[in-house]
Amino acid sequence: MKLHSRIAYGAIALASLAALAACGDSEAAAPVAAPPPAAVATTVSAAPTTEATPEVIGDTLPTPTSRPVVAKTQRRVQIYSGPSDVPLSPAPDTGQGSNIVVLNSTASAEIGAYVADGEGRTLYRFDKDTAKPSKSNCNGDCAKTWPPLLVKSPGAIYPSGIDPQIIGYVERADGTCQVTINGWPVYYFGKDTKPGDILGQGVGGTWFAISPSGGKTKPAPDVVSAPTPAGY
Repeated sequence: MKLHSRIAYGAIALASLAALAACGDSEAAAPVAAPPPAAVATTVSAAPTTEATPEVIGDTLPTPTSRPVVAKTQRRVQIYSGPSDVPLSPAPDTGQGSNIVVLNSTASAEIGAYVADGEGRTLYRFDKDTAKPSKSNCNGDCAKTWPPLLVKSPGAIYPSGIDPQIIGYVERADGTCQVTINGWPVYYFGKDTKPGDILGQGVGGTWFAISPSGGKTKPAPDVVSAPTPAGY
């Protein structure tokens, strides 16, 4: 009888560990303590100037800076109402993603507004994925060509120009958490090498830079219609 009880307790313990390993609960530590919210990490502050500040005449008051608050929580990932006004220090990505993600709406004369990460790298969506329910169908070799944007739990996402209510994540086949916009999983393109590159636009007729609403952006003038060598 005691042996059966020990086996039962052991099974419960293993089940608990498995639950903790699920996407969004992979860390035993407390949720990320959000830094005092504000401007995007990539925003460059103006250098101090030695010139005298012009005198303000009249009763004009400075516009108060609104601090973002947690607009949405998905398990232990907090999505903020706007960008952060302090430098962000995400933990090193060890293959599970970063615990801090920045998303910026970015203007383009070629394809319209699209979403980039905090370093200006373009993010894409895949027509063969699904948004309702959210599901990634890009795994294996596909994910090598199109690396997913991952968020590590506990984590925080800071959007700029994107409705925080449509931001979230989905669990991938390997158990990692992939950021989603309006349900669509988002990816990088391996051939984009610098901020602003949109070399993945229109690849295979199925890959497009994702818009701030989660939709597809318009094809670039020099759209690449053929798939990559791997077929993606």
